[in-house]
This record gives sequence, C-alpha cells and structure tokens, in this order.
Amino acid sequence: DLCLLAPFASSPCCACLFNIMRLTHATHSVDIPEGVTVTVKSREVTVVGPRGTLTRSFKHLPSHIHVTDGKVVVEIWFGDKKHVACVRTICSHINNLILGVTKGFEYKMRLVYAHFPVSAAISDDGKVIQVINFLGEKINRTVHMLDGVTVRSSDVKDEIVLTGNDLEKVSQSASKIHHIARVKEKDIRKFLDGVYVSQKGCIGADN
Repeated sequence: DLCLLAPFASSPCCACLFNIMRLTHATHSVDIPEGVTVTVKSREVTVVGPRGTLTRSFKHLPSHIHVTDGKVVVEIWFGDKKHVACVRTICSHINNLILGVTKGFEYKMRLVYAHFPVSAAISDDGKVIQVINFLGEKINRTVHMLDGVTVRSSDVKDEIVLTGNDLEKVSQSASKIHHIARVKEKDIRKFLDGVYVSQKGCIGADN
C-alpha cells in the first residue's frame, strides 16, 4: 500500500521505487506516400522511391517496427522514459528516409572572406571540392564528399550547393567543408572567414 510507504518516501530506496515507471505501450506511425515502398526486416528499414533506395538499421533499439495499412508503425512495450522517447526519434528518421527518396535534400553554403578572396574548385563530377586561398594560404584544402552526395557551384556568387538523398550524409559533408576552413589561433569574432551553411532543406523548397 502506498500509504504504508509514505513515511519512508524520502529514503533513497523508496525514491527509486517511485521513479521506476514503465509505460505499457507507446506507439507512433508514419504515413507512406504513393510511389514509395517500405520494407522492414529485423528492425532494418528499407525505403525505395523515385530517387533511389535508402536503408537504416534500428537494431540497437528494443522496438517493434512493422508496416500496416500504408503506415510504418513503431511500438515499444513496457519501456522506460528513455526508450519511450526513442519512438518519435525512429519515426523522424524514417520520415527523413521517405523525404530523401522522394524529394532529396540540399545544403547551400557561402564562402565568406574579408581580405583574401576565397574560391572553390570542384572536380571528379562533384565528388571533390578544394577551398583555395583561404586566409591567403598557398595550401589547398580538399574535402571528399560522402557516398551519394554531390557538390556544385551556384548561380549566386561565392555559393556552393550540396545535394543528396541521405540527410545525414549531406549534412556531414557540409560539416566537413565548414571544419576544413576554420580560423585557428585567432579571434573568430574578428576573423569571420570560412564556409558557412546559409540554407538547408528539401530540393526545390523555399527555405
């Protein structure tokens, strides 16, 4: 009886008893649009769409993922607070996979400089980019795009565009470009030279 435990509620052991709360059933779903096929096998989700195929594994999470009535359903039984929070996280990842194979993702980056004009040279069919004349240095900084990501020059001056189906690979490639051109051992409030993300979102969307 909880009334009998009330006098001891301040003790550490009793506090642990009250904190162990498990939700019987947590569930969330993602709609599958037309033209997209989703298959699940051993918590490994494969999404096939007009732009290609993406696969992601959720084997590290104790969840039940299945396709029912045109929806991807994620369920967790008797999960604690941490596992219940993973339900929407899994659905967000699956939704990103669906967006990737239908619309694709793009990151727009701008080359920022104050004195030494920074330029970018793209080669190998958009798989490699070189940042040239960063802070007047003679060394060219080279970045290789991750698999499935391409980079191209934009019509806008000093702008490059990264495109791909996998959101994580596109964002990681943008992060590699940003980190390769960082100002070191100087006050970054004064030296703002670098390559920065200006817009991001789905291809063709107004960001």
